[in-house]
Amino acid sequence: MNGYPNCSANHTKIWSHYLVLALGIPQLTINIASVIFNCTVIFTRIATKDLHKPISILFCNLAFSDLFTSFSGFWISTLFITNPDITIFGSKDMLAPYALYTMSILSTIYNLVSIGIERYLAVAESMRTRFRAARNHSVAAVLINWVLAFFLGCLPLMGWNCLHRRKNLSVLYSPFCVDYLIFITIPNIVVAAFIIPLFTYLRIIIILRKRKLRMKACGQATGTYKSAEIQVARTSIFIWLLALISYAPFFAGVIFDATNHQCHADLYPGIYIFRNCTAMLITMNCLGNPIIYTLKAKPLGDKLKALKCLSTNRVRACTLENI
Repeated sequence: MNGYPNCSANHTKIWSHYLVLALGIPQLTINIASVIFNCTVIFTRIATKDLHKPISILFCNLAFSDLFTSFSGFWISTLFITNPDITIFGSKDMLAPYALYTMSILSTIYNLVSIGIERYLAVAESMRTRFRAARNHSVAAVLINWVLAFFLGCLPLMGWNCLHRRKNLSVLYSPFCVDYLIFITIPNIVVAAFIIPLFTYLRIIIILRKRKLRMKACGQATGTYKSAEIQVARTSIFIWLLALISYAPFFAGVIFDATNHQCHADLYPGIYIFRNCTAMLITMNCLGNPIIYTLKAKPLGDKLKALKCLSTNRVRACTLENI
């Protein structure tokens, strides 16, 4: 609505019954699958007593964040199926699930950033000599992530919403305000979800490439190192692409929302189908995270450790030969 007085605010049913089911059932299914995946990750890590490792704490907390995202997504999907009009015209009933959804997504993004930084510290030997990520650091990172996500996500519940005013009202995510969505998405999605991980994983790839060149200069480069380097690079790229595919459509929807000058009825059904699809993509990210960060965590960790040890031993040997 964006505060345009010519838009009608009546709550006439405009959703097609078949369209609601076509969008709602897949959303519920994906959310249920994500809950199962992330619960499996959490129970497995707790049962194996693997939480003494700093990175395992971050992995487990990421699963918790994805679990909350799936729960809140399930809540929103249920509201959409039972009363789809309130997801267009806005309602007080949507504030709490949207706030929980926002908080969970922010927590997931912050955890992904923390994991990327920890992986960078594990690879960057020069920084590791000055700072070694310990269990206490991981716990502190988890607490900071949740406090920041909780504060920013709950701002609409604390009054920053457009529930009782039509000015600056979001058309896609009523009763959120457009300025709140812009405030949340630009620093958190663009910077935290896209730019920081891209820089972090590029730095990891560059560091590995420099070590390989040093080993080549000593005439000691091996096929094992090259294979491990390629595997780490592929995993890093896949992590970043997953975040891009999951959050970029949502950000595009927010930008459209901020520049939109049309009413709800004029946008139905196309833009609202797009909105629901962005929610499914975000949930797909919650499905992808357990696969990347848990099922491949040990092999990737072993690769990083092997690269570090192999590079260190080769460079030391080369140095001794030169001396």
